[in-house]
Amino acid sequence: MNRWITSMMLGAWLFASGLMGIVIGTELKTIYTHKAKDVMITLLSESGQWTQGKNAFVLEFTSATTKQPLDVGKVALNTTMSMPGMAPMVASATLSPDKAPGRYFGTITFPDGGTRQVTITWDGPGGKGSSRFSVPVR
Repeated sequence: MNRWITSMMLGAWLFASGLMGIVIGTELKTIYTHKAKDVMITLLSESGQWTQGKNAFVLEFTSATTKQPLDVGKVALNTTMSMPGMAPMVASATLSPDKAPGRYFGTITFPDGGTRQVTITWDGPGGKGSSRFSVPVR
C-alpha cells in the first residue's frame, strides 16, 4: 500500500513538473484564440502548435471586454477528428488549474496529425458555457 501511495505521489509530482516546464523560463506562443460571447479562450504552448504524440499546453480564459482573467471553474477540453468509414477519433485533455484564475495547464496525446474539432466546456464563477473550433495537429 505504501508503495502505491509513493508511486502515485511521484507520478503527480512528475506530471506537475512537466507542466511547469512549459511555463517557467519559456515564452508561450499562441496556438489559437477564440471568442465565445464575452469570453476569450487562448490555447498556448512552447511551439505554438499541437503535434503528433504528447502535447503540453496552457488554456487561458479572459473577459472579452475587460481583458481581465476570468475564473471559469471546472473546465473540460475534448477533441474529435472525423475519419471516412470509421468512428471519429476522440482525445481528451487532462487539465489542472493554475493558482492564477482562468489559467489551466493541460496535456493531450494525438496518435496522428490532422485537423481536430476542439470542444471546451466550463462551469464556474465566471459563468457556464462551451465553445467549438478547429485546430490542426501537425
